[in-house]
Amino acid sequence: MRKITIVGGGQSGFQLAIGLLQQGYQVRVVQNRDAQDMATGKVLSSQCMFGDAIEAERALGIDFWTDHCPPVEGISFAVPHPEVPGAKAVDWASRLDRNAYSVDQRVKIPRWMAEFEKLGGRLVLKEAGIADMELYAREDDLVIVASGKGDVGKMFERDATKSPYDRPQRALALTYVTGMTPRPEYSAVNFNLIPGVGEYFVFPALTTTGPCDIMVFEGVPGGPMDCWADVKSPEQHLETSLGILNTFLPWEAERCRNLSLTDDNGILAGRFPPTVRKPIGTLPSGARVLGLGDAVCLNDPITGQGSNNAAKAARVYLKRILDHGDRPFDAAWMQGTFDAYWDYAQWVVTWTNMMLAPPPPFILEIMGTAGIEPRLAHRIANGFDDPRDFFPWFADPQAASAYLAELKAA
Repeated sequence: MRKITIVGGGQSGFQLAIGLLQQGYQVRVVQNRDAQDMATGKVLSSQCMFGDAIEAERALGIDFWTDHCPPVEGISFAVPHPEVPGAKAVDWASRLDRNAYSVDQRVKIPRWMAEFEKLGGRLVLKEAGIADMELYAREDDLVIVASGKGDVGKMFERDATKSPYDRPQRALALTYVTGMTPRPEYSAVNFNLIPGVGEYFVFPALTTTGPCDIMVFEGVPGGPMDCWADVKSPEQHLETSLGILNTFLPWEAERCRNLSLTDDNGILAGRFPPTVRKPIGTLPSGARVLGLGDAVCLNDPITGQGSNNAAKAARVYLKRILDHGDRPFDAAWMQGTFDAYWDYAQWVVTWTNMMLAPPPPFILEIMGTAGIEPRLAHRIANGFDDPRDFFPWFADPQAASAYLAELKAA
């Protein structure tokens, strides 16, 4: 029986671990928090997962929530009018072909931990260091790192060719709330772009206290939405969230007249540079370990792809491991495994990094045209499920012009 250790038990780590256990592998997951600590701790992410990522969970029988999680049925997009207060310069919405869902990691991961142990997995609760990694590498056939924190995360060198930004591009904040007025027609990720200021999006989710909405703030550094450093309490965090909406997005503020935090831990603020790292880490002994998920491909949340990437990476890694049989997990296999994932993820990273830059005229034309062309709005909305469909027309002015001309001619 082949033995595998996974350090870090988030979306990618536990999804891969459970898939391996189901195939008869012996699996150890090492993480620094138990189920109770996670369930009662601070929120970890915003995690809106689209159709294909949900299917990756369903294939393993670990989608335990979509029968009672509020669905996300579409995508809407709005830009405030620069000269008419309270008006929108761009405003459109379109349904998703498959519902998206957001399950608080504080709900999901403890349940997956229980499933992992039920299937016979070994859970080790500790902050793994380099010495621990050496031990795991000696004992097991393969060590995978799904956590980018601490000394373990530092083993993976930043890949400058794949990482155009070396500093945070947004001041980030999350606010989990109840009492928000539902969007008319159908639920959606309501995405709002405020030029020069930042982005705000909100969508329904399931948290530890039941259904909720997750507010996500992305402030341009140094701008008016970069305002979280002096927030000292949950109440002040909610007040700051509402202040941003009242100032910049009155139509969103109107939905928020009766908001409450889901819990005092339903808030988060911080910043990080989006980074792709080289996938192979080398221990002092010369043993090699393989990076997975955010450890080697960390996206800004502006496109909502983090958990989707993690689920799809775990699916790729699972298939690669199963297909490899009894052969050694050498450096060539490790690089090939990451490359198989990067064949998909490169498009997500490119799209996400594009969205962090000031939009060029052709992107503004695309987003504006979607307001009068339902086929375009539908394609953009469903591109969140598979961002490869955005290329080349969302990245190249000539391709965009040709595609828009084709739509108009049709």
